[in-house]
Amino acid sequence: MRPFFKTWLTICLLLPLAAHATNREQRLPNVNGYTPKSHVSAPSSKNKQTVKRSSQLSSASKLVPPMATKESSNVLSRAVNVLGTPYRWGGSSPSKGFDCSGLVKYAFNDATFDLPRTSNAMASGHGEKVDRNDLKPGDLIFFNIKSRRVNHVAIYLGNDRFIHAPRRGKSVTIDTLKKPYWESHYVVAKRVLPKEQNALRVVQR
Repeated sequence: MRPFFKTWLTICLLLPLAAHATNREQRLPNVNGYTPKSHVSAPSSKNKQTVKRSSQLSSASKLVPPMATKESSNVLSRAVNVLGTPYRWGGSSPSKGFDCSGLVKYAFNDATFDLPRTSNAMASGHGEKVDRNDLKPGDLIFFNIKSRRVNHVAIYLGNDRFIHAPRRGKSVTIDTLKKPYWESHYVVAKRVLPKEQNALRVVQR
């Protein structure tokens, strides 16, 4: 009985030690010194971009003023949804980038008329002139930068804010007419969107 008792006692003492050693070995780092965490995966750069883009779109949708008409809301939504797109001269799409008039053309893409390609042509050929104090969301505002003629266009958002593609090295962004720079370069505003059909029907009645 004694040899059997010794063998049983030895097994009982060694089992906990073996289990402890196994657990300790599982916690040790691998050859490269890094212990992977199977239950936590680091977010990929693609996932980060998707999350960032989703948050941008969520915040962008809040920038469309509630008092905007249906047509102007569509225009503003298309514009604010490309916030952060890099400036590119001659660009008119989210994939290729935007210049100032390219952004306007893109935003007004679903409108029933075709705007000219340049800011100067937009200022001289389309819409009705609007007083600065009477600006409404969706109106186009024009500036002259380093020139006597119109060479920059933006889309009015409301509350003195506008969205535009500023210049090379910048991205589509929101700015304000209250800045002295834009105040000094402001030229004219045009309303190119048609009036709401509902409003016309009420007048006809």
